[in-house]
Amino acid sequence: MDWDKLRIFHAVADAGSLTHAGDALHLSQSAVSRQIRALEEALGTTLFHRHARGLILTEQGELLFEATSSMAKKLDSASARIRDSEEEVFGELRVTTTTGFGTLWLAPRLTKLYEKYPDLKIDLMLEERVLDLPMREADVAVRMKEPAQADLIRKRLLNIRMRLYATSEYLAKWGSPEKIEDLRKHRLICQTPRTPQVQAGAQLARQVLAFDQSSTLTVNNYFGVLQAVLNHIGIGILPDYLTADFNDLQRVLPDLESVEIPIFLAYPEELRSSRRVTAFRDFIQEEITNYRRFKAGDST
Repeated sequence: MDWDKLRIFHAVADAGSLTHAGDALHLSQSAVSRQIRALEEALGTTLFHRHARGLILTEQGELLFEATSSMAKKLDSASARIRDSEEEVFGELRVTTTTGFGTLWLAPRLTKLYEKYPDLKIDLMLEERVLDLPMREADVAVRMKEPAQADLIRKRLLNIRMRLYATSEYLAKWGSPEKIEDLRKHRLICQTPRTPQVQAGAQLARQVLAFDQSSTLTVNNYFGVLQAVLNHIGIGILPDYLTADFNDLQRVLPDLESVEIPIFLAYPEELRSSRRVTAFRDFIQEEITNYRRFKAGDST
């Protein structure tokens, strides 16, 4: 088979559209269409069902797409290894994590990584959806649960808990709750229940919301919850790692917290020797060590 036609077929199958595939490949729609027709003629089969909403793979197309996906994965892996210098760290590293951890903890610390490796290009993908590392949707993942995918190197970084926090200014004005029933008198700030989130945080929110507060604020990510708490709007449910960076956060009802939530670092086995991955792994482990030292000092 013609490798160039297979590359175009893979792009079309992945996009489900000749137009979108053409945009990605910098080819006209007609050029893409000609290549697909030529491939179908060479194979003597139909690869796509055409309809008004786009393209759907036939059974034969599914078989070929499975093969081209495997090829693309291996080519990406080979390319990553080739690009890795023996002495320098440069090039693109795709990192995926949750919106909360990425915006509130990871992004502010990346200055240190760039200072050490100024030629590194990081593509930080923040979303609750778990990306497929073996299929190279990302190079490295930091997730709030142990990855279930095979062929991954995984390391537990630390355990966190969801807790209740408010600012000293808010508590001075409205008072500190002494028991959970006192939360009825306060405005609770938490993630929107229907938003994808860590289950432990959702369970804690349900437990607190059961007291039927007269006023609440729900936000679809922890960044918004934090901003509301820092602006003295109410008492918020937030991850405990934020106390290292926001000194004004005061713990509310110290006996009330979620179960432990593990944070894992994971990357494909085939990237074990990648200089970029190693640099990121060492960086985040050092930052976690610094956080643990802060936490140990804060508890004494």
